[in-house]
Amino acid sequence: MNLDGLPLSRKQVLSIVDARKARIAIWAGAVRSGKTVASLVAFLCAVADVVDSKMPGLIIVAGRTLQTIERNLLEPLQDPGLFGPLASQVQHTRGSSTADILGRTVHLIGASDVRSEGRLRGLTACLGYADEATLMPKAFWSQFLARLSVPGARLLATTNPDGPSHWLRKDFILREGELDLRHWHFTLDDNPSLTDKFIADIKAEASGLDYRRMVLGEWCMAEGAVFDMWDPDVHVVDIVPPISEWLSVGIDYGTRAPTAALLLGLSNRGGGEGGDKPCLYFVDEFRWDSSQTRRQLTDVELSAKLREWQQAVRFPGTRLHGPQAKYVVVDPSAASLKVQLFQDGWSTVDADNSVIDGIRLVSSLLTKRQLKVSRKCQGWIDEITGYSWDDKAALLGEDRPIKTGDHSLDAGRYAVKTTQALWHSSIPLTLAAPQAQAAGW
Repeated sequence: MNLDGLPLSRKQVLSIVDARKARIAIWAGAVRSGKTVASLVAFLCAVADVVDSKMPGLIIVAGRTLQTIERNLLEPLQDPGLFGPLASQVQHTRGSSTADILGRTVHLIGASDVRSEGRLRGLTACLGYADEATLMPKAFWSQFLARLSVPGARLLATTNPDGPSHWLRKDFILREGELDLRHWHFTLDDNPSLTDKFIADIKAEASGLDYRRMVLGEWCMAEGAVFDMWDPDVHVVDIVPPISEWLSVGIDYGTRAPTAALLLGLSNRGGGEGGDKPCLYFVDEFRWDSSQTRRQLTDVELSAKLREWQQAVRFPGTRLHGPQAKYVVVDPSAASLKVQLFQDGWSTVDADNSVIDGIRLVSSLLTKRQLKVSRKCQGWIDEITGYSWDDKAALLGEDRPIKTGDHSLDAGRYAVKTTQALWHSSIPLTLAAPQAQAAGW
């Protein structure tokens, strides 16, 4: 395959070569950074390998919609200015769900929602390409990988960055060393076909989140983040100091959605700039996600599992287990669970579900460094980076977070807000306004 006329950087060339060595290859980074061109060259090489070896199975290209596949992949592949004579070997009729590439039929599939996963069922594939993978439902991605069952089958994927807790980054890119996977990070400066003036203009025009994602290609929190003061280097701890008072277990109850519980304790140290002030700690976390376990728990079973979890929690700095919180603070709508917990001997109270007041309280604690989170509370840590204000509600003059991916956050907010009377004398606060109000939304 002759691509001598195509300007490629050293990083692009290395990624094309290394992509042949892994089952999953992911090009991620800034817009116009050269990642798509590198991935398309690698895809053409992979199609040529399939043709030469007469490998059985289908070739599948997936994107958000058929139109985005045509715009992002097929039109560049058909551009003689990019791919020279090879462009004539990419045939496609606009609107068709197939294309012909190097003489091999390629099937084009849109992945716009969770139902799209069904379009892959029953397929056996030898090669896949995923355009803008972060926009795909995780179920589609998982099914895509499951369909690539021919020996030597591979998946190539591109994406712009999203939030740091996105499933693609957390479950795949960060596990590169554990999986048969290669990943390359591209910035705007990595594209050799761009002029210095264009790069300088884009850098001057972009700011804040746009600069970090579009220029640097970083996976970072979205604009409008509810807890924009969150800093994992400050707020996440590996070692929790001795707890002077076990305040509460906050529970957010779900059936199809996850059930989450956070254990909240008060320590006499660890808070503030110098770490010498009282501090609240989320010491441990329980989560049950029926969508992952494929099994819903009854209230009896859930109460028993919560008891097992609580008894297994270790007192910081000791070998003792089973701290007893003063209250179990339960989602007010979880009437049946509250009855079961009470029957099983828990001291339950209804959670204070004043959302904005709770957000204000947690924000103030985080800002003053007087709320910290054990690394064991991974659900809370994962959810906080993507927790954002609802722009549509803001247009109506309402401060309201987007109601998604907030199960551990809600459990923690219940635990903190409902027990404020127990800890406020140790940690006096001037409440911060939520970011949406502070910005005048």
